[in-house]
Amino acid sequence: MDIRKETIFQDTAKLTIGDLSVELPVITGSEGEKAIDISSLRNQTGFITMDPGLGNTGICTSRITFMDGEKGILRYRGIPVEELAEHSTFVETAYLLINGMLPTRKQLNSFSVQLNDQSLVHEDMKGFYQNFPPRSHPMGILSSMVNTLESFYPILKKSETREEEINITLTRIISKVRTMAAMSYKISRGHKVVYPRPDLCYCGNFFNMMFDSPVRPYQVDENAIKALNVFWILHADHEQNCSTSAVRLVASGRVNIYAAISAGIAALWGPLHGGANQAVIEMLEAIQADGGNIRPFVERAKDKNDPFRLMGFGHRVYKTYDPRAKIIKKTADMLFEKMQVSDPLLDIALELEEVALKDNYFIDHNLYPNVDFYSGIVLRTLGIPTNMFTVMFALGRMPGWIAQWKEDADNPKWRLYRPRQIYTGNKTNHYVPIGERA
Repeated sequence: MDIRKETIFQDTAKLTIGDLSVELPVITGSEGEKAIDISSLRNQTGFITMDPGLGNTGICTSRITFMDGEKGILRYRGIPVEELAEHSTFVETAYLLINGMLPTRKQLNSFSVQLNDQSLVHEDMKGFYQNFPPRSHPMGILSSMVNTLESFYPILKKSETREEEINITLTRIISKVRTMAAMSYKISRGHKVVYPRPDLCYCGNFFNMMFDSPVRPYQVDENAIKALNVFWILHADHEQNCSTSAVRLVASGRVNIYAAISAGIAALWGPLHGGANQAVIEMLEAIQADGGNIRPFVERAKDKNDPFRLMGFGHRVYKTYDPRAKIIKKTADMLFEKMQVSDPLLDIALELEEVALKDNYFIDHNLYPNVDFYSGIVLRTLGIPTNMFTVMFALGRMPGWIAQWKEDADNPKWRLYRPRQIYTGNKTNHYVPIGERA
């Protein structure tokens, strides 16, 4: 039985502009969300809508992720993220997002084997890494290298079916970006590249490629593997955010998937999006360097005339406690207990959290701790360098980007994204020869 619910058109909304009146369809989603379909508005009225930041504009219908910011709900393919974080692995969650259902044991084993088979990267790619300037940011490198994958791994032989081609390409991306991220770290430190091992799981392989060395061989730590699984599951998809919409927009031009994913990485790079977890650690370090007293920083954040802001608090969508933050906080607590790690930044973070949950200013402005607030501490505890934090986010978001790309690719009504604008510049002007200009 097909349990998927199609978009429902039931009601209409009436728009009146002067003497002109038009009726527009109202879309109702499977969770009761409603939208006015304005796709015919310009043809009917000559008007467009204006929505800077697209905060009130839906760009697609989707069966992948559901969010309710008012209630703090996040579900992948209908499954609460809390259940996935507790019981699932990142690989299983990736399969769920891309294929629309949880895998059977046979399907999961097959998917894992494919990931192992696709984990190596072309030896010639090492030359690219070694020729980036020493101060290059890992996100810039990753975005560039993902774009080069199309050159090293072009379209498969015509004898392959489109489904086989897509499945191999998708597993190739998820597997190779992990190897590429670890490779960039090793090369940046002048260390020998460590290759993936078929006997290790996805997360264990990443740690081994990052930290194994002849001097100190990597020892598998199940607590670290569990924490990384949770971190990547929580970042696997998040509806139509900046980078996901960038993937869909770029893909709408019918570019290859590598170019679309590369665009997503570039969009994720910014401190207002994927770079926020790095910004949180840098903020906590600044507070620690200033003596560890959080009060001056809190007061500055509350001063509307001061541009300073506390990173890791509040969210564009969530108007209550970010559900992912609750999960990652438990993961941080587990790591500190199991790995017996002491970190003064955690004490500062806990103090800030206590203020945010009790201070009326934070409560009134819905400035609850979000996932970035604790994820940076988790990554720091796992030994991940600060400048690699956003790369870790990108690795986790790969399944979501791929699922969103695939959903558009499978849509028979696929259209090139073409936003409109309202022009506010000069009216008709004329060219003036340079000698006659004032």
